[in-house]
Amino acid sequence: MIGRLNHVAIAVPDLEVAAAQYRDMLGASVAAPQDEPDHGVTVVFIELPNTKIELLHPLGDNSPIAGFLEKNPSGGIHHLCYEVENIAAARDRLLAQGARVLGGGEPKIGAHGKPVLFLHPKDFNGTLIELEEV
Repeated sequence: MIGRLNHVAIAVPDLEVAAAQYRDMLGASVAAPQDEPDHGVTVVFIELPNTKIELLHPLGDNSPIAGFLEKNPSGGIHHLCYEVENIAAARDRLLAQGARVLGGGEPKIGAHGKPVLFLHPKDFNGTLIELEEV
């Protein structure tokens, strides 16, 4: 069902500093920050030959990333994103097997302009999983 790893998302306390580390220290291609108000985050994508890194920073007071950073002030891995061909079919299959889909189960448009869903970390070994339709 899942395809390739689309990205690894890392919550960061300082987006500018984190982007500079990837750009200047690691020599990576770093995109401009983009606000995602529907998800309460500002993101910066780091392009790698085989996947992407998504740097996440809180956007607004109700950002889920703010809570994550309160518990992890230095930041850390927030979620893994896998590609799926049909997000509705993937959701239905997961629900039928007892997985919990966050946010009421309806896909939202993600940072790449494609439908995404998040799966409860307690159902996947403590890891928040994002599915993105390709």
